[in-house]
Amino acid sequence: MLTYEMQCWDQDYIHIAGVDEVGRGCLFGDVVAAAVILPRGLILEGVDDSKKLSEKKRDELFEVIMKEALAVGVGQMDVQVIEQVNIKQASRLAMKKAVEQLSLTPDYLLVDAETVDSSIPQMAIIHGDALSQSIAAASIIAKVTRDKLCKEWDNRFPEYGIAGHKGYATRFHRERLMEFGASSMHRMSFLRKILGEKEEVKQIELF
Repeated sequence: MLTYEMQCWDQDYIHIAGVDEVGRGCLFGDVVAAAVILPRGLILEGVDDSKKLSEKKRDELFEVIMKEALAVGVGQMDVQVIEQVNIKQASRLAMKKAVEQLSLTPDYLLVDAETVDSSIPQMAIIHGDALSQSIAAASIIAKVTRDKLCKEWDNRFPEYGIAGHKGYATRFHRERLMEFGASSMHRMSFLRKILGEKEEVKQIELF
């Protein structure tokens, strides 16, 4: 999990930031990204792709990462931005903001399968959250942060069960959408693809 970091350190890059996002494939809510700079040579046991970890383990590692990291930045883009620029660009904007929120300027970025709009040297790594400790740490920070937001959103829109499925297109979520219509935090461009033709989606009432 430190192979890519070691390559950077060998090239005299000291502060390596891992960058990842979560919520890209959801029907509901913001996309959230995180950037994490860990101390050189630090090994964090258990850090892995957030999707492979239990909620309890993610929460535990979140605290460890926040304690051990030299810097952590978080960025998020709301539904309005997602609809305006598309989810890919919104994810990139969230990543850029996360990097900008770091209290320490990184020398190099390791990014999970994406490019950050930055002059900082960087490398995009496919499945980076399973191959780089820095990216995995960022994935955990982003995931736990967004999950906490989902609980807040669930209080605002209890009919959809957001706290349970986190806004993804589960059968329960789709059924609730057909019953109650879409909220102001649903991604209408996604709903058209998931739920059917445009004329069918028009029947979904916005509120």
